[in-house]
Amino acid sequence: MNETPSPRRRFLVNLALAASAVPLGARLLSGNAMAQNLPALPLDNAQAKALAYAEDAAAVKHPSFKAGSDCANCQFFQAAPGASEGPCALFPGHSVKAKGWCSAWAKKA
Repeated sequence: MNETPSPRRRFLVNLALAASAVPLGARLLSGNAMAQNLPALPLDNAQAKALAYAEDAAAVKHPSFKAGSDCANCQFFQAAPGASEGPCALFPGHSVKAKGWCSAWAKKA
């Protein structure tokens, strides 16, 4: 008996795998839409307090604050350019304001 799958069978298996990958890819790419539904980061959140998070960088008086730094230009901010808020890698499960700031700010590359 021939143990090697026929080209037709390989094609059908690959087609089935590709068809099942389409919805998964669409779900992964729609992450930004789902991120808009994240709750806002509460200012009394332990991580927010530890990193001196503020919703308005213009009002920050922290010693490590540099003028012009805010969440929108931070490497940890994961929203699309121009978004007013979005997810942050440092605060999983919450959204932060694009005009916000925290002491972990690092310039986006």
